[in-house]
Amino acid sequence: MQRYFVKQRASDNRFQIDGDDRHHLLKVMRMTIGDKIICVDPKGDTAICEIAKITDEHVVADVVQWIDEKSELPIFVTIASGLPKGDKLEWIIQKGTELGVREFIPFSARRSVVKWDDKKSAKKIDRWQKIAKEAAEQSHRGMVPEIISPMNLKALIANSKDFDFKLAAYEEKSRSGETSIFSATLQRMKPGDSLLIVFGPEGGLAEEEVQLLQANDFVLCGLGPRILRTETAPLYALAAVSYHFELLRR
Repeated sequence: MQRYFVKQRASDNRFQIDGDDRHHLLKVMRMTIGDKIICVDPKGDTAICEIAKITDEHVVADVVQWIDEKSELPIFVTIASGLPKGDKLEWIIQKGTELGVREFIPFSARRSVVKWDDKKSAKKIDRWQKIAKEAAEQSHRGMVPEIISPMNLKALIANSKDFDFKLAAYEEKSRSGETSIFSATLQRMKPGDSLLIVFGPEGGLAEEEVQLLQANDFVLCGLGPRILRTETAPLYALAAVSYHFELLRR
C-alpha cells in the first residue's frame, strides 16, 4: 500500500494531500476515490486511509484504521559525511534512510574534492530531502530524516554538544586492528540515546581533523579489518546498529 507523509491533517480523522504527492497519487499511481493508502502525519501517527474526495488542489483521505507501527530505530542516529564526489551522498541518504537514520549532516572536509556552492544550496538540499522522503515512504518509516545544510568541521563540532555518544570512523584504527570501540559504544547505549558518527570523504579524515575531533570528545573507531569506501562505511555502521538493537535483542 502506497505511503504518503502529510504535512498536516485536515481534521482528527482526515488527511489532505497536496503538491507533488497529489500529482504522484493521481498521475503516477492512477488512484481514485475509494482506493486505500497509508498516511503519516508529522508526529509519526500512521493510518490506513480511503480516498474520499479529489479536487484540483488536493486529495482528501479519511482514516479507516490507525496503525501502531514500530519501524524506527530505538536510538537516534545522525550520520555526518565529508562531502564526497558525484552522487555518493545521494546514495548515502537513500540507503541510510532505509536503515533508520534520523538526521544527515554533510560537511566540508580537508580532503573533500567537492566544494560546497552556496548559490546552489537550496536546490541541492531540496533534492536530498526529496530522496530521503521517497526512501522513508518505500521503507515504511514513521518519519522523514532531516538533511542539515552542509557546514565545515568546526561548525559540525559546535553542533555536536548535545549528543550522548560521538564517534569518528578512522581507517587507521581499522588498519591497526581496532575492533571493540564501536561494539562497546552500542552496548553502553540505551533506547532514546543519540549517536553521532563522522565519516570522512574519499581519502578519509586528515590528521588535523582527527586531532580536532578527539579534542572535542569524539572517540575514534574502526569498522572491521577491511577499508570501506566513503559511501559504504555509514551503511556498514547502520546495519550493525540495526542488528544490535533490533535483531540481537529480540
